Amino acid sequence: MPKVQHDRSNERTEKKKKKAEKRMSAEGADTGVRQGHHGIVFNKTFGQHILRNPLVINAIVEKAGLSSTDTVLEIGPGTGNLTEKLLQKAKKVIAMEIDPRMVSELHKRFMSGPLGSKLQIIQGNCIKQELPFFNVCVANVPYAISSALVFQLLKHTPSFRCAVLMFQREFAMRLVAKPNSSMYCRLSSNTQLLSKVDHLMKISKNSFKPPPKVESSVVRIEPKRPAPEIAFEEWDGLIKICFNRPNKTLGGNFHVKATLAHLLTLHRSYCEMLGKPAQSDTDFKKTVEEVLERTAFIQRRARTMEEPELLLLLESFHEKDVYFA
Repeated sequence: MPKVQHDRSNERTEKKKKKAEKRMSAEGADTGVRQGHHGIVFNKTFGQHILRNPLVINAIVEKAGLSSTDTVLEIGPGTGNLTEKLLQKAKKVIAMEIDPRMVSELHKRFMSGPLGSKLQIIQGNCIKQELPFFNVCVANVPYAISSALVFQLLKHTPSFRCAVLMFQREFAMRLVAKPNSSMYCRLSSNTQLLSKVDHLMKISKNSFKPPPKVESSVVRIEPKRPAPEIAFEEWDGLIKICFNRPNKTLGGNFHVKATLAHLLTLHRSYCEMLGKPAQSDTDFKKTVEEVLERTAFIQRRARTMEEPELLLLLESFHEKDVYFA
């Protein structure tokens, strides 16, 4: 009897082992990881969640509206599931990847095949280097660099046609939020000043390997043409103060001592540069209040204000030598 139990135990162990090997093989196929490399342990530091759902991949490529003459920038290509579809549509794909292991996988997957001549791989942090020329950006964006990447793209010259980007759901909803909504914030205002932003589709976390803790969304960003004739740093300085405490009125936000002190320092610097007399502390505080009262925005909250109203406020401050950057 003990011998029979021992044999059955061995059989169960072998069956479990075969099931585990089968599961690992299937996961490897889903993520584009080739067998023989013992799989890849995804790095949480880099926010690695590999998109493996072929329906989602095809939908993203379709929404980008690619042509055979396009140069596509892909941020964080991972093992190349999305990259492969982009290569099939575009003239060239520039893949920027920070993880050397993923760079190695991309080389193994594409460089010896028919698509290799269309792929350029750049290893490094896309936020810390100048972006190359591209027409379209398509990316499953690592969540940690979402905001930095959006503004790096929007400041890029020459301007691109569009970007189809996947973000964490909450971040995507803030990008597209409109005034008077609870999600409308500094990110919404700044992005929509420079571009047209549309929500395209929701993506389940089960479309990724490993699955993230939150759901995702895909948005399309199209830079405005022509670009608004405004110094973005000035605009952002104003918006930062307005949204500093979103539930407070503009009058409340501009009465903060640290804010007034910062604006007074900028005022004096500009006046010195222009050879004009600067205001005293008391007079400058009155000037700020007068602008808010004259524009009738002193009791308004930033989340309720449309872009033309904020532009009017910025222009009114500039007329009184109040600057923000």
